Amino acid sequence: MSDGKPRYQPYHSPAGGWGAAAATAKVLMRESVLVKGSKALLSMNQPGGFKCPSCAFPDPDCRQTLEFCENGAKALAHEATKFRVTREFFAQHSVTDLAGKSDYWLEKQGRLTEPMRYDAANDRYVPVSWDEAFATIGRHLRGLDSPHRAEFYTSGRTPNEAAFLYSIFVRAFGTNNFPDCSNMCHEPTSRGLPPAIGVGKGTVVMADFEHTEALFIIGQNTGTNAPRMMTNLVEAHRRGVPIVAVNPMPERALIRFTEPQDVVQMATLGSTPIASEFVHIRIGGDIALIKGMMKVLFEREDAGERVIDWNFIHAHTAGIDAVRDDAMATDWADLVRVSGLEEAQIRRCAEIYIRSNATMICYGMGLTQHQEGSRLIQQVCNLLLLRGNFGKPGAGIAPIRGHSNVQGDRTVGIDERPSPAYLDQVQAVFGFDPPREIGHHTVEAVEAMLAGDAKVFIGLGGNFVRAVPDTDRAYAAMRGLDLTVAISTKLNRGHVIHGKEALILPVVSRSERIETPAGEQFVTIEDAMSNVTASRGVLDPVSADCLPEVEIVCRMARATLPDSAIAWEAYAHDYAAIRDKIAEVYPAIYSDFSARIAAPEGFHLDVPPRRLVWPTPNGKANFLLFKGLDVNAPVDDPAMLRLATVRSHDQFNTTIYSNSDRYRGVYNDRMVVFMNPEDRQARGFADKGRIALETISADGIARRVGGLTVIDYPMSRGAIAGYYPELNPLLPLDYYDEVSGTPAAKSIPVRAVPDPA
Repeated sequence: MSDGKPRYQPYHSPAGGWGAAAATAKVLMRESVLVKGSKALLSMNQPGGFKCPSCAFPDPDCRQTLEFCENGAKALAHEATKFRVTREFFAQHSVTDLAGKSDYWLEKQGRLTEPMRYDAANDRYVPVSWDEAFATIGRHLRGLDSPHRAEFYTSGRTPNEAAFLYSIFVRAFGTNNFPDCSNMCHEPTSRGLPPAIGVGKGTVVMADFEHTEALFIIGQNTGTNAPRMMTNLVEAHRRGVPIVAVNPMPERALIRFTEPQDVVQMATLGSTPIASEFVHIRIGGDIALIKGMMKVLFEREDAGERVIDWNFIHAHTAGIDAVRDDAMATDWADLVRVSGLEEAQIRRCAEIYIRSNATMICYGMGLTQHQEGSRLIQQVCNLLLLRGNFGKPGAGIAPIRGHSNVQGDRTVGIDERPSPAYLDQVQAVFGFDPPREIGHHTVEAVEAMLAGDAKVFIGLGGNFVRAVPDTDRAYAAMRGLDLTVAISTKLNRGHVIHGKEALILPVVSRSERIETPAGEQFVTIEDAMSNVTASRGVLDPVSADCLPEVEIVCRMARATLPDSAIAWEAYAHDYAAIRDKIAEVYPAIYSDFSARIAAPEGFHLDVPPRRLVWPTPNGKANFLLFKGLDVNAPVDDPAMLRLATVRSHDQFNTTIYSNSDRYRGVYNDRMVVFMNPEDRQARGFADKGRIALETISADGIARRVGGLTVIDYPMSRGAIAGYYPELNPLLPLDYYDEVSGTPAAKSIPVRAVPDPA
């Protein structure tokens, strides 16, 4: 039980299988939606149904009857829950009381049912009409002496139609301040890939899994963060495809997995081994592995072998000479030291790569969340380019993104650095001159709040204050604002850490029907492989006082811009009209949007590198140089450990489904640190002893989290891990990738000390 005594017991069963089936049934029963939720699951990720509100992994080309995973079922159960947060609930609980509750407790209270405003006199939220709520937003925004004093956040669950209108509303208001959830995860993909290949997206599609000859999975915990991908990995393993898993933590699903939809395997308690090669890398050692593999290729070429695709390189690339010289000049001793690997294993990985004529490299935040995350992604491109692994079946780069429409939001305009061509198109289509100044990403938004420059924060979904770094400073920043607006389905930390005035606006969820005066509407979602599909909810909204995101955006715009000539009222009712405007602003990729989305499988947005077309300034794919091996600033402290903050298996981003993490053997506790036993013993800590972590930084700010139980875990030496958001207080606001602004949450320098408390 979630309120039971903490327990730590290694998990030896395969991932998936009966454990996943039992967890799915348990969460449906816990939310009292066993019948309702089970029926809705039959419509999730199916043609004519709704898209999973959890991860962004695509649907298969050949659909199964049940196309969902354990974590998708949890997300749906928590949306469809029978529990409600009503005005009576808020009358019983002051905000001070709620602020003392855990994230899990807040989540399990249920769905928000009507708009609320904060009443400072009695420290409670009280009901407010929708008209009054929008009038409050309009009053605050119009009262600013500069539009740049407002921050407009977007969650990745926001569908294309709402995100597009939000981008138009905010630019018509006069700013490009779009801190976005992608700033905290895959922004190095969006910023690092374009100089290399011309687009900030992956280049593979689902069919490539059927043709690949080698799979590298780097810094990505597939079984928890993209569980439906496990089916592809199982099928690849059965075809004899080598699967190389690179991670400082061995993850259960990449070791052994039971496919829940495999009747024979379930009946016989069977399982499938997944990784043929586990690369137990040090945190930050990925660049050494990649350079080492490239060095092997160049060495073998010098020895007379033909292992590099020179025809591809001469026809399609530029810059290989500098990359070659750098790799060849890097000593093997340094590659071994930084990677934490034996030279023999690096050479073995290179051999797997050489033998494959079509290789996919999939990666997650284990690569992106470093101080050089963007340039690290470029080195992945370098490796793929050496053997021409673009533009052919089974090959390419595959960022495995998290939230279900985080990529789509970026595509339709949620971008603090919009291109001049896009802004010109917005002006031509909508008739106003959008702002040209670069706006704020997430870290800059918090910095603006701390400096007193930002006065209003509007969050279109998400749990911003709990997701960002430097928790204590972020809380202070949020509390200094004049107005905070949370557009949400469930109660979260962002509702109790708020501005002087605060609004909670309840929204219709992904799984619920949207009815307007123009009839039933649907929204669209872009997955991590650039497929755009329709999403139609099947459940009744939890309350008549919940509004769709599109209507909320339109009414905020009308209240803020009363003289706007944009047809906000029409868009609030007719989503096809919004899609027509998307097609006008993005004619190259969204032409005939309304006609193409009518296909049950949707359509694929053009990704030019799949056609060997490179939208870079020189028209080539570019080898990009990374000097040295440090992806994070060196720290001169012999006691330093690199902390990676990670999700538990019962968690999606900041949403906590329970306080347990079954695959890592942790039950009823989230205040833990996973540590190599040798590192623990060297520091004199007892197994299951209590410790604290302290950040090593030069800014004079003390950051400490105590009350942590240290657990022996097969981490690489010098690496530790613990859960976010609990350990976000240790992540300095200024510790991020300068190219993308993404916080370096996978490499926080800390000391571990005894915690007598």
